[in-house]
Amino acid sequence: MITTEIAENVRLWLEQPDLAEELRAELSALERAAANDPNGAAADELNDRFYRDLEFGTAGMRGVIGAGSNRMNLYTVRRITQGLADYINAEKRDAATRKRPSVAIGYDNRIQSDAFAFETACVLLANGIDVYIYPALAPTPALSFAVRHCGCDAGVMITASHNTKEYNGYKVYDSAGEQSLPNEADAIAARIESVKIFGDVKTVALAFGGPFAERLAVCAARPADGGARLTILPDGVMDAFIEAVLALSMGKRNFSGFSAVYTPLNGTGNIPVRRALAAIGLTDLHIVREQEAADGEFPTCPYPNPEKKEALARGLALCERLRAEGRPPDILLATDPDCDRVGVAVLHKGAYRLLTGNEVGVLLLDFICRSRKAAGTMPKKPVAVKTIVSSPLAAAVAERYGVEMINVLTGFKFIGRQITLLEERGEAERYIFGFEESCGYMSGTHVRDKDAVNACVLIAELAAACKEEGRTIADRLEEICRAYGFCENALIEFAMDGESGMKRIGRIMRTLRERPPRELFHAPVAETADYLSSRRLAADGRESGIDLPKADVLEFVFSDGTGLIARPSGTEPKLKIYLAVSGATREASVSAAQVLREEIGALIDGIA
Repeated sequence: MITTEIAENVRLWLEQPDLAEELRAELSALERAAANDPNGAAADELNDRFYRDLEFGTAGMRGVIGAGSNRMNLYTVRRITQGLADYINAEKRDAATRKRPSVAIGYDNRIQSDAFAFETACVLLANGIDVYIYPALAPTPALSFAVRHCGCDAGVMITASHNTKEYNGYKVYDSAGEQSLPNEADAIAARIESVKIFGDVKTVALAFGGPFAERLAVCAARPADGGARLTILPDGVMDAFIEAVLALSMGKRNFSGFSAVYTPLNGTGNIPVRRALAAIGLTDLHIVREQEAADGEFPTCPYPNPEKKEALARGLALCERLRAEGRPPDILLATDPDCDRVGVAVLHKGAYRLLTGNEVGVLLLDFICRSRKAAGTMPKKPVAVKTIVSSPLAAAVAERYGVEMINVLTGFKFIGRQITLLEERGEAERYIFGFEESCGYMSGTHVRDKDAVNACVLIAELAAACKEEGRTIADRLEEICRAYGFCENALIEFAMDGESGMKRIGRIMRTLRERPPRELFHAPVAETADYLSSRRLAADGRESGIDLPKADVLEFVFSDGTGLIARPSGTEPKLKIYLAVSGATREASVSAAQVLREEIGALIDGIA
């Protein structure tokens, strides 16, 4: 049964004279079906589309494409952009010089990404803000690069990262090229909140539709009222981005006799990753052809998340086919649609082994430290950064090389922020590497977001270096674990869709806060940490603070060293539980993690 308020919102949308016809058809069909069956699926669907406005937070805005205030469509994109424009004009416009603020825009291969990027540009121009826009698909890190390269006040990337094809999204970047941090995101959200979706939005109206490239050309040819201009970014900006990536190489490697398989998962990585790998000498590169072309339908990979084995299935199949032909590739690389994350598999002992984001992060940190030490390029007081849910093994590696390890909240923007803080002190060269467990890595200061082009180059160089030494990167990982300890990291996800799902996630987090588990896997809790109250409490009653931004995150450390972190996802309707389990051997840590998975599953099911 739909509420009166939702019924009125549906009517408001349908009464708009310029409502896009496909959206009008969607809503009209749902309204008729709900009238015929008030308790049916159509009524539930209308409730889900209108029970809230699509939320803007530190991860930007992400949602299913379709009609409604809780969906990604041209009207919700215009509204969020108007709020962003209001914020920029209030906070970034220089009244003394009267210089117009500017925003860089990028977009990926998802359904309607180019249309949403164009709508974003039109609203910004109408609000007196200059726009720099990529004329073709671009990786998310290339958007971060463009913000810095062009000296923009902000950036917008149209992408839903690794979500399924039904989704699209809107990421906002600050002038440093990092995703908006909580304070700025809250300020932008407050501006968006005051914008009525119909009536309050300014936009540049074009007299014709036409192809994306033609509309861009028309906008670029004439300034908007007030003088704001659209600049189409030249090829030189992407060239400069690739050059910045190549400057982070760990040294020339011998790629003769080395081969790799690469899949862009129908996303934006196809051209830049291949360019970068060719530039370092990796020429024996096999592409997964059915996943080569940009395609927002993701026909062979419904869930294009390189963390998941299913996303790498076609790449692994090509590896096996080439192996059967006597040409076994050494590694498989798979970048997600917006090319900021990369999944990896390595040929090891006759089979392809998938590496986790934590394992690759530890390997790359070790590789960078070893390479820079050997080359004499390690800076004084080097710094690495990881998120709190990423492997503690990285801290042990960092300590071995005299690297300061900084822990930050989940989200690469917090890693980017640490680089900016170093830069503000004139110490940017101290930063050597940052990573998060969800397959995001970055070794330079050229961008302030994870960069899969950079990561693919480093992983290829690491694999080639190991092959020169007669081993694989899996062998190197085993050596690291034997030196510093085995640690099994696991992620348990509980999907909870819709309004009821959000309430369930909230109830679970409240219960864990108010009645935390006393023990798991027969080990008592030694310490709890609540990042929302910035409070850490030991079992003996000692209390300390947490010097990080407030976040809905709970951490439990058990007496045997096992770590558990719970948080709602910022991009999907999921509760995420992260485990870190140590053991004397890999098998022991894996076995203990599996027992914990089952115990935690029962705990969460009991609450939910």
